[in-house]
Amino acid sequence: MNFLKTPGFGGTSVQFSPFFETRLAVSACQNYGIVGNGRQYVIELTPNGISEVCYYETNSILLDCSWCECNENLLLSADGDGSLKLWDTACLPAANPIASLVEHMSDACCVDWNLQRKNCFLSSSWDTTIKLWTLDRSTSFRTFAEHTHCVYGVSWNPLHPDVLASASGDCTLRCWDVRSPASILVIGAHDSEILSCDWNKYNEFLLATGSVDSSIRLWDVRNHMIPLAVLDGHTLAVRRVKFSPYHENVIGSCSYDMTVRLWNTVIPQNALLATYDHHTEFAAGFDMSLHEDYLLASVGYDDCIFVWPHTSDPRM
Repeated sequence: MNFLKTPGFGGTSVQFSPFFETRLAVSACQNYGIVGNGRQYVIELTPNGISEVCYYETNSILLDCSWCECNENLLLSADGDGSLKLWDTACLPAANPIASLVEHMSDACCVDWNLQRKNCFLSSSWDTTIKLWTLDRSTSFRTFAEHTHCVYGVSWNPLHPDVLASASGDCTLRCWDVRSPASILVIGAHDSEILSCDWNKYNEFLLATGSVDSSIRLWDVRNHMIPLAVLDGHTLAVRRVKFSPYHENVIGSCSYDMTVRLWNTVIPQNALLATYDHHTEFAAGFDMSLHEDYLLASVGYDDCIFVWPHTSDPRM
C-alpha cells in the first residue's frame, strides 16, 4: 500500500529525511487548520507499506516541518501558537519536545533548514516576519521584517548558505542575504498571495513561486522584470512548489484543487508531465525523495499520506 490514514488529522507538510531513505516526517492538524490540535508524525516505508513510527501531539495546529541537517534524529515543527517545536526521535514521545522556541506573535507557518550551514534554520509567520535561528541558541539570531502580510514560505538557497527567499501574502517574493541589513531584491511576483517558493538545486539564480492565482512562475533573479515561464494547469491555489533534487528542469506542486502535478520546464508551453488526483480534499504538502529519483510524497486534508513512484497510481 502506498498510503497511510491519519484519522482526524489532515496533513499540512511532508518531508523525506536527508539521512534515512525510508523515513519521512508529516505535520498535521485537526479541522482543516481552523481550530484544534496538531500532530507531528514520523513514518517509515517498509516492504509491506507505510508504517507509523511515532507521533507527537501539540495543543494547536502544525503547519510545517523540516528535518535537521546535522542530526538525523532532530525534527522541527511550525506551530499554530507561534512557537517552533524541536523533537528528538531518539527519545520517547513523553520526553518531547526537547525545546519550544517562542518569539513569533502569530502562527508559525514555514520552517527550513540550511543545507550548508547545518546548525541554522529559518521560520516564517503570519506575524509578517522571518527569523533566523541556530541550534545553540534559545533566541533567534536575526529577524527579517519587511513584508506587510503573512510570510507563508521561506527557502534557503542550496548553493549559497547566506541567501534565502520568502513568499508572502503581500504578493511579493523577496531575496535576502544575512550579511545585508535589508532585502537585496523585491519581486512583485503575482497579483495574488504567494504561498510557496523554492530555489533550484542546480541553478543558483532560479526560483519558483506558487500562488493563490493557481499559477506557478519561474524567476531569474538576475533579470526579474518578467517571469521566465508561467505554468498554468492548477485550478485553485498552489500550496507547495518543489524543484527536483535530481533534474534541473523538473518541478512538483500540490494545490487546493486536490491534485499533485509534475512539470518539465524545458518547453514551458507544454510543461505538464503528470497529474495525480488521488486526494479527496486540499493537497497541502508535497516532497521529492533525495535518495530515489521520482519518488514522491504528498499529504492533504483528507487525512491521507501517500508515497509513490511517479509512474504508478498513488492509490495502489
